Amino acid sequence: MALENLIYNFREKSSLELSFRNDAQIFVNELLGLLFPHFSLKKLTTLEEINVEKLKLRLQLINILSHIVDEQQKIAVADIFFNRIEEVYIDLLEDAEAIERGDPAAENVDEVIITYPGFLAISIYRFAHIFYELNVPIFPRLLTEYAHQLTGIDIHPGAQIGKRICIDHGTGIVIGETTVIGNNVKIYQGVTLGALSVEKTNNKIKRHPTIEDNVVIYSGATILGGDTVIGHDSIIGGNVWLIETVPPYSIVYHKSNIKVRNQFDDNNIINYVI
Repeated sequence: MALENLIYNFREKSSLELSFRNDAQIFVNELLGLLFPHFSLKKLTTLEEINVEKLKLRLQLINILSHIVDEQQKIAVADIFFNRIEEVYIDLLEDAEAIERGDPAAENVDEVIITYPGFLAISIYRFAHIFYELNVPIFPRLLTEYAHQLTGIDIHPGAQIGKRICIDHGTGIVIGETTVIGNNVKIYQGVTLGALSVEKTNNKIKRHPTIEDNVVIYSGATILGGDTVIGHDSIIGGNVWLIETVPPYSIVYHKSNIKVRNQFDDNNIINYVI
């Protein structure tokens, strides 16, 4: 009975069940559906229908929050969240337009909203960031990890991200908790904005870099450290490893040594076995 006792004791201590995670995912999907018809099967054709859907989502949120905060706080959080959703909606429309402008492959904003993982990830991040600022436990991480699962883009809800961010392709992007990103920043796939090794006791200090306005960071770049600042209007090339500040208007690139030869030039044939 040892295993049964261990399971029983852990379940007694844990108040969260699978339904909490499922309800959170349903909430964020229906919130996206309210804001953007691209994510919804419902046809909301009147102001009254939109308002009814908004009130329903508020009740859903209150129910979810009842698992993790007290009675008074859950009402306050829900009210603040829905009071701020208009500003988030405007930011998201600008994000979609920035992605459309920044990607020659994008035909229009509708295509960006419905197909681009970068837009989905930044949308869910912007929702989660409000809850993070309101000190709601677990829920913000649950939302951004859901986005991570869907898109391969890992944005901590504590990161501070400015307006008109363009995440192109996106797979493998990691943006840490204390990262600060300015306006009009463009980030390609595989970029890490991370921390240098930090003791657990120092987890409240700024551990991740600051990216100022109008910066482009190309694929595979790794930028680490809380004191690292990428100056505005800079370009960070692919596969760059940075742990130091660079001034505004910098171009930072990695120069690799690649050799190309004809395979018949000599007898030293390289055999690759995979």
